[in-house]
Amino acid sequence: MSLDDERNDGLYGGSGETRTRLPEGEGGGQDGYGGPRRSGRSSSRSLVTVVGVVVLLIAAIAFANRGGDEGSSGGGGGDKKAGADPTAASGQKPVDGKTSGIPSGFAKSEQGAESAAANYAVALGSADMFNKTTRDSILQVVMAPSSVSTFKARLDKAYGAAFFKNVGLNEDGTTPKGYQFVSRTTPIGTKVTSLSGNKATVEVWCSGLLGLAGEQSTKPVTNSWFTMTMKLGWTGDDWKAVTHSQKDGPAPVPGDDRASGSDEITKAVEGYGGFTYAR
Repeated sequence: MSLDDERNDGLYGGSGETRTRLPEGEGGGQDGYGGPRRSGRSSSRSLVTVVGVVVLLIAAIAFANRGGDEGSSGGGGGDKKAGADPTAASGQKPVDGKTSGIPSGFAKSEQGAESAAANYAVALGSADMFNKTTRDSILQVVMAPSSVSTFKARLDKAYGAAFFKNVGLNEDGTTPKGYQFVSRTTPIGTKVTSLSGNKATVEVWCSGLLGLAGEQSTKPVTNSWFTMTMKLGWTGDDWKAVTHSQKDGPAPVPGDDRASGSDEITKAVEGYGGFTYAR
């Protein structure tokens, strides 16, 4: 099975990178006499102060009014229509429990389903998925009991010698000596497309890293973009993934970032840990 097949089967997404450009400032110029431009700060300082006070007042009013909206996103009772929520702190406490290193104990609510899907996407896209022992442990935590055996069989077949070779690993899935294997998934945003009773469907837009960091690597670490769709079920006292699938994109226009050397990538992977997600 080729790497492209695995991308279509829900393992990895398409490639792409993004970069935000800010408009260049106009400061530091000169007037017609060769001297620095005058900004008129003294004449506008009072206006800036007034505007600042008004903005702070509006922000305070908006923050105070948020208290009456918290109940609208809770509970698993009514049907949820497709839509995106603003990426902002909800004021609700995030989960503080973990099972095998993976966050657990999510609330039976829209935000709880989003947080579960985002955290499960991180686990399913990690380097631990390339080792059968740790992969089985991850599936035991994130998947619903009725789905564990099915996904174990499917992924045992997918993570075979041919696939390992395609990503630069040894045939048994181990990392070649002198290299750093990288596989990480970072959720960019989540969207609940349905929520009713004990069922929820959540889409997670992700950016991923995959490859081998090393001086002679023929499989350098590359960036990809994909969307993972998870159908969750409320099992016992937590959300669990019943099924999950993946498609390429949306991918932003690639930027002109200078590619970092293998040593810099290795240090970044070793020096920066992953995240626990909660809205």
